[in-house]
Amino acid sequence: MQQSDVIILGGGLVGLALAAALDSSGLSATVIDPADPDLRLDAAFDGRTSAVSSSSARMFDAIGISAHFPAPGGPIRQIRTSDGLAPGSLTFDAGEEGEPLGWMHENRNLRAALRARAEAGTAITLHYQTSATHIDRGEHGVTVTLDSGEMLRAPLLVSAEGRNSATRATAGIRLAKWSYDHRAIVSILRHAIPHDGIAYEIFYPGGPFALLPMTDDETGPRSAIVWSITEADAPGLLALTDDQFASEAQAAMGGFLGPLAMLAPRSSYPLGFHHAARITDQRLALVGDAAHAVHPIAGQGLNLGFRDSAALAQVLVEGARLGLDLGDRQLLDRYQRWRSLDTLMVAMSTDGLNRLYSVPGKTAAAVRRFGMGMVDRIAPLKARLMAEARGTSGELPLLLRGLPI
Repeated sequence: MQQSDVIILGGGLVGLALAAALDSSGLSATVIDPADPDLRLDAAFDGRTSAVSSSSARMFDAIGISAHFPAPGGPIRQIRTSDGLAPGSLTFDAGEEGEPLGWMHENRNLRAALRARAEAGTAITLHYQTSATHIDRGEHGVTVTLDSGEMLRAPLLVSAEGRNSATRATAGIRLAKWSYDHRAIVSILRHAIPHDGIAYEIFYPGGPFALLPMTDDETGPRSAIVWSITEADAPGLLALTDDQFASEAQAAMGGFLGPLAMLAPRSSYPLGFHHAARITDQRLALVGDAAHAVHPIAGQGLNLGFRDSAALAQVLVEGARLGLDLGDRQLLDRYQRWRSLDTLMVAMSTDGLNRLYSVPGKTAAAVRRFGMGMVDRIAPLKARLMAEARGTSGELPLLLRGLPI
């Protein structure tokens, strides 16, 4: 029977980040995932990207993930938000210290870096293309039986299985959830005018339109697009040719980056919200989308998962140094307290923003623009929103400060 400190169900971005965080501090992790990772690496670029906040990037540096990126990310040096194309916007700058607000990475490069770091780990065991057929979370430990017949044992089980976590459902953990009746269309665009590291978020009643700076390539300046539209309008936009879609996107953004051209296929996915009533159970902890999923309006969903990983790793490493059982109730209670308020606040703020900007009409737009102007003039409030964008609000785990545990 293979023994480790933690068994992680799910070898996606958050699960592998947690494994690397544990490995960097001397704890062992076994990762189980049914997918074939080689298919993910061999696939052509599908246009999917992620924004990694500056605090998540510090964690990547601290636990050795950054060194494995096959290509650099695109720095986000400024964020400009506006209500439609009306004059006036709210701008967040990187500031005098010069650290970008975040970094845009192609998802395939994120997966490659995290997998390479896991394979280089001294205390990480990877079980790909296999599933758990039986899980026993008993009083004295966790035993997992794989479909190969192999048995694994650890003091703690972590679910990083994503939104449809079977482990969460089996534990009887209830969800608050709803659908936004919207769909996000994502892809990559080439544009004539350089983006200068600026991310744009343009709010329309039908949904936000985000343009996020990517690194240039041989074709010229590139930006990722995340366009949230109603389910009713989605089929029409998805049915357009690439040239037609680029023209629609150019009109939506007012043409301020010049002519556009598509560089990757369009992908789409439904938008919804869910938040687990609790993120722990007997010898079980939830991280990432298994615990919460938020509207992509502020690009915080993946970074919340990285914050979960950083906090849980710190709780477990500090508990191990005290000689505690890693599945001990008091350790799990500490993780629950630490993450619950932060995730709930981000979830409610993103949901509130989406609903606020979905209200149509000139009066609502005027009120929103007045509010944006006030935020721009109230330094403490603007600084708080800047901290949210960087992922540095609240009680920050050591790894997110760039410090070892």
